[in-house]
Amino acid sequence: METQQYLTFHWNDLQYGIEAALVQEIFPLPEITPIAEASSDLIGILNLRGQIVPITHLDLLRVCPLKECTINDYLIIVQWEDLQIGIVANQANEVIELKKEAIEKELVDQLIIDIDPAFISGIVQGDTGHIVLLNPKTFIRQPDAILTLIWDAQSQLEGMAQSPIDEVERPLEQDVFQQEEEIPASKISSNFYDLYCPNATTEEREIFRQRADNLKPSVESSNVTSELMPLAVIGLGNEYFGLDLDLVREFTAIGNLTPIPCCPKHIVGNMNLRGEIVTLVDIRNILNLPTNPVSLGSQTVVVQVDDIVAGLPVDQVWEMVYLNEAEMTPLSGVFSELGEQYLRGTAFFQEKILKVLDLAKIFTQGELVVNEQA
Repeated sequence: METQQYLTFHWNDLQYGIEAALVQEIFPLPEITPIAEASSDLIGILNLRGQIVPITHLDLLRVCPLKECTINDYLIIVQWEDLQIGIVANQANEVIELKKEAIEKELVDQLIIDIDPAFISGIVQGDTGHIVLLNPKTFIRQPDAILTLIWDAQSQLEGMAQSPIDEVERPLEQDVFQQEEEIPASKISSNFYDLYCPNATTEEREIFRQRADNLKPSVESSNVTSELMPLAVIGLGNEYFGLDLDLVREFTAIGNLTPIPCCPKHIVGNMNLRGEIVTLVDIRNILNLPTNPVSLGSQTVVVQVDDIVAGLPVDQVWEMVYLNEAEMTPLSGVFSELGEQYLRGTAFFQEKILKVLDLAKIFTQGELVVNEQA
């Protein structure tokens, strides 16, 4: 009996699903370069590590106003043939396996009255209601115009990388689309917040910007990134910790949790992450921090250290930063109560002390059994 895996996620009042094999990445929503007119297939573009990715909004598929985005939203990057597309979502849930015969196509017109059926590959009844299965091939209704837009933006990025810093101060959104006929420059808005996040606070706007900067370092910083250490800043209790971003695979919420009997107390259980079984490991004990209950919806950071893949439950994912290793303060014994032997050093972050974790030492010398069979 043929089955297929789908990643499920929410946007406002509907639950959606998309083929899990098409999903490339999931990360917190950054600031994007907007395209103001909702008649287009896109709300903006994102520079994702030097590649221009068009961003769509699920409300564009529906006959309804665009609902505002928040700091807690996520971006799901999917790959369709040679094109990457970003989809704004409230939260990615879990990967489910569906039998093809369970997917209804005749019910689309009856149940979903405000979405063009062309965007939908089917509907299935899930444990929490109907799941609308999306057809990513139909997300872009003007592919030639979008490909031209991406090509123009990509060309400018490559030119910026080859030009002196003082020649590329003009923002991407002010220049990149001047030659685009299908999507005129008048549709470009430089204010992501007025369009999509009108209630974002000053602090939240800074987080949005920092997320975008970390996905696309500025031209100036790109010249010195070899001297910087990229870190993901997480919160455990009232403390800030830094994780080597090179070891971080993704940030997600715990959508499913299977307890493992007869395991050490640091093993929370297993999580099915798009078909891959990931063990959740609570590192609070080894850092001498108070433990908090871990449950569905809790945030986790999926990391890989050599051949060990694990999810680290955290209280908060703050942002990604670049730290000059010269600015990191050597340890002096003052943090012994916080497992100092597992810290690489400390630095200042938002007027607080950021403790940089040594994940390799935690997993190899911290007596954490992760991949052992129960």
